Amino acid sequence: MEGLEKPQIICHIEKSVEYSLFDAKWIPSSAKFVTLGSKPRGAGIIQIYEITNGELKVIKDIERPTPIKCGTFKASDHRNRHFATGDFKGKLHIYDLENPSMPIYTADAHKEIINSIDGVAGSKVGSGPPELVTGSRDGTVKVWDPRQNDRPVTVIEPTDCETRRDCWAVAFGNSYNSEERIVVSGYDNGDIKMFDLRRMALQWECNVKNGVCCLEFDRNDIFMNKLVATTLESKFYVFDLRTQHPKKGFSYLCEKAHKSTVWVVRHLPQNRDIFATCGGGGSVCLWKYNYPSNRKQVGPEGTEQGVMGTLNSLQNSNISSQPISSLDWSPDKLGLAVCTSFDQCIRVLITTKLNIC
Repeated sequence: MEGLEKPQIICHIEKSVEYSLFDAKWIPSSAKFVTLGSKPRGAGIIQIYEITNGELKVIKDIERPTPIKCGTFKASDHRNRHFATGDFKGKLHIYDLENPSMPIYTADAHKEIINSIDGVAGSKVGSGPPELVTGSRDGTVKVWDPRQNDRPVTVIEPTDCETRRDCWAVAFGNSYNSEERIVVSGYDNGDIKMFDLRRMALQWECNVKNGVCCLEFDRNDIFMNKLVATTLESKFYVFDLRTQHPKKGFSYLCEKAHKSTVWVVRHLPQNRDIFATCGGGGSVCLWKYNYPSNRKQVGPEGTEQGVMGTLNSLQNSNISSQPISSLDWSPDKLGLAVCTSFDQCIRVLITTKLNIC
């Protein structure tokens, strides 16, 4: 009975497909979601699904010349719901899903595969222009304004004397007004770099010793609060971003989970202190962050530094025999999520009792 008092992760719908799945995203203000992937003969595919009577129904099937790795709605308002994607040839496309036969925006963004994409300010007034950020195997991170032509607003890349590392993850944060904005990027060698777009300067960097698979702020449209980074070798890191020590940087805690690579982290839209991590063994772990009584303290040298809280494990559920490649919480329905995995299955999940955590 004690186990039933915790949130339960239930696989509500499971559907097998005939292509490799890389990403899935809920379409805002709807019961529909989009999946992205690669067909066996090398073409790309976008499918739009609708939940009807407890089943998944394909309502649109779009084939593209190149496999598609990642996508986001975050740079679009909820009325237009334009979908931005990054593909294996480094192209950035934006689609109107009402008429998705041809993209409405195209840019030759990178020389190699786009591994990660994120957006900001699409649906919120007063937090700056709608922008996209892309990270690629070519070692560059680029910021795009979809209202402009196909040239990036900002390019973040290593200097001539630095080694180009494969960028696996990017995320926007700190977009709480029209001037402030942060981009954070993670690399295959464990580097995490935080770039202040207002000052056009590197604000902070660290190395977590293993490749960074995913990065996410608990909210990207507020003053920086927390950042979660997932890595190879079973570990993820939670950084408290409210206080930056001039030498030690941000305080953090490290947690070991899944007994394998932690591929994904996604914060619950309705509660920024609850998040899910997805592992290489096909498991989903649910966590809650608990704040300390004081979030900062003064060190011996008289400089303020952050104080970390604690993590509670709310649930751990094995839902697949293969690694989970993506997970996305519904912004409209508490506890509803869609995930994809390497076993070529789409799963709609329901997590219970999140409102009492």
